[in-house]
This record gives sequence, structure tokens and C-alpha cells, in this order.
Amino acid sequence: MHIRLWSGRRLHTYLKIGTFVLVGVCYFAFLFRESLNAFEHRERATTADLEASEAYAEPSKQQLKLKRQQLHRQRALAQQRLRASQQANGSSAMAEEVQNVVSASTLNPVYEYSEELHSRTERELKLRRDHLATVCERYKLQEKYPPNPWEFFISPGHNNLVWCNVFKAASSTWMYYFNILAGYDLKYLQRTEVQPLELARQRFPRPELSELVELLPSALSFLFVRDPFERILSAYRNKLEGNRNSFYRALGTKIVHRYRRRGMNVVFPRCGPTFEEFVRFLIQEHAAGNRFDEHWAPVYSFCTPCSVNFTIIGKTETFQRDSEFIIRQAGLESLLLGKLPRRKLRKIGNQARSGVKSEELIERYFAELDRPTLDQLLNIYRIDFELFDYDYLKYYNMVHSWGLEQSTATAKSGPRAGTETQITTAATTSLRTAAAPAD
Repeated sequence: MHIRLWSGRRLHTYLKIGTFVLVGVCYFAFLFRESLNAFEHRERATTADLEASEAYAEPSKQQLKLKRQQLHRQRALAQQRLRASQQANGSSAMAEEVQNVVSASTLNPVYEYSEELHSRTERELKLRRDHLATVCERYKLQEKYPPNPWEFFISPGHNNLVWCNVFKAASSTWMYYFNILAGYDLKYLQRTEVQPLELARQRFPRPELSELVELLPSALSFLFVRDPFERILSAYRNKLEGNRNSFYRALGTKIVHRYRRRGMNVVFPRCGPTFEEFVRFLIQEHAAGNRFDEHWAPVYSFCTPCSVNFTIIGKTETFQRDSEFIIRQAGLESLLLGKLPRRKLRKIGNQARSGVKSEELIERYFAELDRPTLDQLLNIYRIDFELFDYDYLKYYNMVHSWGLEQSTATAKSGPRAGTETQITTAATTSLRTAAAPAD
């Protein structure tokens, strides 16, 4: 009896255990099946999203292609209309209207791409490089001025972009661009009081010569240049005129004390040096072999273009076009195009706070100089004029023919003697300038 009861309880226990095991297996099988279903659903949703995004991206490329074709058709039609209007009645108003359509620049807020402008820019940039190479070879400047990495910026994360910063030649604009490439937030760049150069150097330290030389063959390297005398005038007005710049105030006072003529009944104001005094300072510093401040240092010794072999030589006269070309060549359209704040646009045009460009004031400032002083100033910057194909002869029409000493001698010896002195001095200085450029 007891054995039968014990056997019954044992069987009942086994049945309970078996039931619990069976329920557990069924439960875990159900969970596993649901997990598989969820995973398959997620995979199908991801695949559908990818297919949808690809289908969405494709029309944008097609639209871009159609837009370019439409632009070419519009230009061809505009050219036909221009020729027809000129042949029919020569209407100047109609020709001007159509010509504006034909020559429409890509330099507008939407930055339309133009293959015609791209090709024209490419040809002009090649001419600049060829001209520079010819002048470098003529004076053997490669040997005289080895690469100087001091003011170079290298951004290896953006297709090895290399820029030599020429101060007073659109430098503030490209400093802003490089700070964008450095990862600074646009709102931060617009409100910060930290100097842009200081911000940029935190992310792009000055490179070593070996690093620059190694990177250049595979890099997109560029610099921007400007008429050398317009550049030093811009530097003078910004740094020394009126002693408004606190950083350069001590230098301005030094120049005034060294070169201001006190014995000519001239008031000794505290308004900074005149442009003529600044030029005399440059001439004496060059003669003494002293290093120039970067704002008026010649480009040939500063960025050493004969040794670096830049890919692109931009000019401030074609700044917007050249900048867009560089940005597109580097593939940085989405990062840089259209990102310049409006308050920077005045600096692109090299305008003062009054809105007047430095080149419009240059005759007034150079009228302070005499011809011998211009000869000595040209002795410093003539290589820059030749390398970048700027005209220096026009400045001889802006200055006085006689120096102060010659004027005094003329007053004592009579008009005829003064005229002979003027002609002799002009001929001598012209021959001296044409002989060979100095350092």
C-alpha cells in the first residue's frame, strides 16, 4: 500500500516537471520566432529606405544635368539674338541687353556652375603661372629665395589645400574660410573677439619646411596677390595712418621722430607718419637689411613663389572668380560657397570705412613722393611687379619730377640749370632701375 502511494506521488511530480519544461520550451520558441520576425521587418524597412533615398538622389543629378543643358541653350540663343540685332539695325540697347545675358557671371548668390567661365579662368591662371616661371628663370630667383613656410596654412583633411597668406591681399576672407575648414561654428566666428589669425593657428600650426616640401607635389596650393604699391598703401592706411592702430602706434611714433622735418615750419602733430615718411622708412629698412613686417614684406621673399610652384595664382582684381575656382577645384562647395557674412564683403573689395577703395586714393598719396624716392621704393618691390605682371610705369605720372634737394638747387642756380638737373637725374635713375632688380 505504501509502495503504491509513493509511486503515484513520484509519477505526479514527474508530470508536473515535464509540464513546466514543455511550457518553458514553447515560451522561448515563441520569443525566438517573434525576434526573427522583428529582425526581418527591420531589414525590409532599412532596404526600403535605402532604395527610396537612392531613388530620391538620382533625380537631383538629372535635374542638375538638365539645368546645365538649359543654360547652354539659353546662351546659344542669346548669342544668336545678339548677332541678329547687330546685323539688322545695330540697336545698342538691344545688343547691351543680350550681351548681359551672354556674359552673365557665375559669381552670384546661387553660384551657378559655368563650364565656359571655368575654361576661361583655367587658361588665364595658366598664363599667370607661365609668366611667373619666365620671370623666375630670368633672374634665377629659385636659387636666391628657397621655400619659406612661415605664413603657410595646410589643411590635409581637405584635399591637401595649401595657402600662403599674403597680408593686405584678400587675406581676411581666406582666413575666414580656413577657420570654417578648421571646424569653427559660423555663429561663433561672427561673434568672437579673438583674432582670426589666432584662431586659425590653433588648428593649423606653422608647418615645418620638410612637411611643406613633401606635401606640395600632391597639394592644391595657391596665394592671392595685389598691385604691390596698392598693397603697401592699404597697409599704411590700416596700420599707421592717424596712429589709430594701438599695436602699430609705437612704430608710427618712431617713424615720425626719425623722418619728420622740424626745420621747415611744419607742425609736429601726433597723428602718425605721413605716407612719404612711411616710404622713407621702408627704403632705409631695406637698405639696412632689416626684416619687413608681414603687411608690407615683398611677396617674392615672403611666399617664395619661384620655389614653391603654386597651382593657382589668384589676384584681388579677380578675387571672387578665382576664389570660386579654387573652392570648386578642392571640392569644398558645400563647406565654403555662400558662407561669407555680408560684413566681410567690404573687405573683399578692399574698401575703407568710407567706402572708397585704396586704388582710387593712390594718386593723392603718391603725389607726396618725388621721382628719386619712387625709384628707391621700386627697387624694393619691382620683382613683385614683374612676377605678377603689374604695371609700375604709371606711378611715374603721379609723383613729383624733382626731389627736395633738387628744388633747392634749382632756386639757387636758375630755371635752366634746374631743368638740366631734372633730365639728368631722371635718365640716371631709369637706367639704374632697368639694370637688374635688387633684393
